[in-house]
Amino acid sequence: MIAKAISYFGRQSVNLENAQIRTVIDALGGMMPEFSLKRGQGGLNAHWIPDFRDNSGKPYNQTEHGDYWKAKLLFLISGDFPCSPNFGGPCIVDGVQLPAHGWVANEEWAIKDFGVSSDTTIAFARFSMHSPSPDMPLIWEKCDMVVENQAAYYSVMRIKNTGTTPVSINLTRHNTLGAPFLQAGCKIALCADRFQIAPEGTEFDLTGRLLQGAEFSDLTKVPLRAGGTVDLTEVPGMVGATDFVTGAVPSHLSLGWSCVVNPILGLAYICFFPGEESLPAGEVALSFNDLWLQYGGRQFTPWSLNEGGSDRTFCLGTENGVGAYASGLAYSRLNPEILGRPTMVTIPAGGERKLCYGTALVELDHELLREGVESVEAEDGYLIVKGRNAVQRVPMDARFTRVRRFGSTV
Repeated sequence: MIAKAISYFGRQSVNLENAQIRTVIDALGGMMPEFSLKRGQGGLNAHWIPDFRDNSGKPYNQTEHGDYWKAKLLFLISGDFPCSPNFGGPCIVDGVQLPAHGWVANEEWAIKDFGVSSDTTIAFARFSMHSPSPDMPLIWEKCDMVVENQAAYYSVMRIKNTGTTPVSINLTRHNTLGAPFLQAGCKIALCADRFQIAPEGTEFDLTGRLLQGAEFSDLTKVPLRAGGTVDLTEVPGMVGATDFVTGAVPSHLSLGWSCVVNPILGLAYICFFPGEESLPAGEVALSFNDLWLQYGGRQFTPWSLNEGGSDRTFCLGTENGVGAYASGLAYSRLNPEILGRPTMVTIPAGGERKLCYGTALVELDHELLREGVESVEAEDGYLIVKGRNAVQRVPMDARFTRVRRFGSTV
């Protein structure tokens, strides 16, 4: 078990790993550029690191960097990261200016502590961030963890409201896959049972191929703007389009999940989180499986090398959260429900809410790989991955019993 501080092009980070996997968590924006499955002396990284990510070590400066990167977030973006109190483009809420995907994705987290637990079974790092605005008096605290003999990382995040009135916010995990894990032919499976394509008036108006605002229940038959349908469960590679689809996580589930399988590598990337059924008091159940299908539709920098050029960026967001599409908190305030699910989390005055979240890399059995993943469940000590007939039990704290207790300790 390893927990150590590292520096990468001026970014202060913490490396957590066990014998199976390695993770890196940046203090800046909480970015996780690496989640690797160890292979000999190498590691197969599932997370997206864009070629346009800045490696100069300089802080973001709007005058110097704004023309190309457009936003601070794109200057530092990679892999998986939390989004809050905003999920989407910049907006003004309660008189407060919120950056794209919120402060937690843009500003520096304080590294409070890191190490290996006294029983040497959990490597951990604790971070905190205070709202920069007194008009939205929130504190975010998170504990990221890697557990011995489990090919997963966990995060327990607490959001505290130090004010005298409730505050309704967005809260999302922005898991983003890239090469070498992400390839054409990867398979997508979600726990959501109803879906909607982002409507007109979003950032996808000029980039997408899917029929805006369309609702559907079958990811294999998704309406196209040009007519006909497309199967979104199979990653097509670069098709010259960028779209966003949201899916409602059913309220009857005790475990929410999303999954991407690379059939060539025999690996499944699985995100999982407590569902609304039997949710502990004070915890958050995420409302949506969100797909950000970044398959080459953005003809502007930094996605292309120059304005009007070809988008060279291929990645897949399997984002799970509470938000209205990726349209921001101001939009959520006007649309508190989509597909029957809430778009905001309310943090009570003087209170807090907690989110437990896990991400795993699972080497699938041959039969399950052949059938494809159809559902994911939890039992004590195991994540249960199911196909049509095949079942695989993977050692994992899928009910968050240990990590919830450890991660909640200040």
